[in-house]
Amino acid sequence: MAAAEFVVVANRLPVDRVETADGEEIWRTSPGGLVAALEPMMRSVDGAWVGWAGMPDVELAPFDADGIRLIPVALSEADIQEYYEGFSNDTIWPLYHDVIAPPQYHREWWEAYVSVNLRFAEAASAAVAKGGTVWVHDYQLQLVPEMVRNLRPDVTIGYFHHIPFPAHGLYAQLPWRDQVLRGLLGADVIGFQRSQDAANFLAAVKRRLGFETKASAITLPDGRRSHARAYPISIDTTPYRELAQRADIRARAVEIREGLGNPKHILLGVDRLDYTKGIRHRIKAYGELLDQGRISVEDVAFIQVASPSRERVDAYVHLRDEVELAIGRINGDHDTLGHTAIRYLHQGFPREEMVAMYLAADVMLVTALRDGMNLVAKEYVATRADNRGVLVLSEFTGAADELRQAVRVNPHDIEGVKDAIVAAIEMPRTEQSRRMRSLRKRVLEHDVTAWSQAFLKALEHASQHRHHPEEPA
Repeated sequence: MAAAEFVVVANRLPVDRVETADGEEIWRTSPGGLVAALEPMMRSVDGAWVGWAGMPDVELAPFDADGIRLIPVALSEADIQEYYEGFSNDTIWPLYHDVIAPPQYHREWWEAYVSVNLRFAEAASAAVAKGGTVWVHDYQLQLVPEMVRNLRPDVTIGYFHHIPFPAHGLYAQLPWRDQVLRGLLGADVIGFQRSQDAANFLAAVKRRLGFETKASAITLPDGRRSHARAYPISIDTTPYRELAQRADIRARAVEIREGLGNPKHILLGVDRLDYTKGIRHRIKAYGELLDQGRISVEDVAFIQVASPSRERVDAYVHLRDEVELAIGRINGDHDTLGHTAIRYLHQGFPREEMVAMYLAADVMLVTALRDGMNLVAKEYVATRADNRGVLVLSEFTGAADELRQAVRVNPHDIEGVKDAIVAAIEMPRTEQSRRMRSLRKRVLEHDVTAWSQAFLKALEHASQHRHHPEEPA
């Protein structure tokens, strides 16, 4: 198999194995923004994608799907428990999300993380052509850049961090803090969602490792330079805009309203069931508004979609219990025979149904306690060609840096969230239109293609500098 000029490395392959109606198993491209952004370029340069196929203890040979060469990395059931559910999602995830839940530090989890990262790095190093490019993605693979650098010093390496990077006071808790920093510094370009995340990383490098930092550049002991900057990710807006114009989707949006008893206003929350998303806070705010008589179930309905997430991790099991108990109490106190206060949906939905919900919703509630970006906010905006609807957005999301015409909230301030909900419900159409036009301009101009092009341009510049170091970086 010929080596690839461009190799993407991510925890998951961009395909899922599905069974067709006649019982045949096929690979279907996952509906992710990252796939949409990189697919055209990977086809043009004969690219390869390294990742786990999503099934434990399955060894698969490299194969092609939709014109992309896929290189599966096998993970055992123990790897999934220790590297993925353990270190990635019970150590790094809570630590990097402001310790909203307490991180767990276990040496055997760390050892599994190192071992699995090396497996990914070896697969990428074997796949990439001489002088090629490797682009590593996200917190599960923070050691891969340095490992690839050691195995293949001839290649250009990028890394993009999709979640927040914490302030040093929190980051310093990590027992393996220096190893992770060195792992990331194997990359020529390290991308973050927010400028603050890049600043936190640069501060950690300076304090922990003592390397010289100037603006976004880090000078390493061997003279090589690494650059850490913000490249806020976005969505592929085209499918959302197209679906929002379809007559059947618009009819479905009307059906959703009718199914809720045709309230005057529909509030919508769409999240993975995760403690970082602020679901409990918005439920509490909505319940108090009902208790105080500021809104009624006849006038204001609330749909909360909470798709299943990490159901074998204890913190997520407890969160589901708390959310469902709180919703049950509110519905018991306020439901009527014709109206339900909170329609709770613990399931995932196809994109068509999500767009119908976005069109039905008068107010989108994004109240994350900490979020690297939050693409749901951008999806909602992309569908609203009518320039109607209000986005209530947590200031602790990456999206808040860009979507400045949203109604911004501190999700910890329940009174503030309540006031924001009421303000959104009562907002005049002229103000809705003014705000939404501005939000749409930002989302449509800065889509996922613009994001990937900006990062790849930085990588290309880094590659040129590596081959011509006398030129200024």
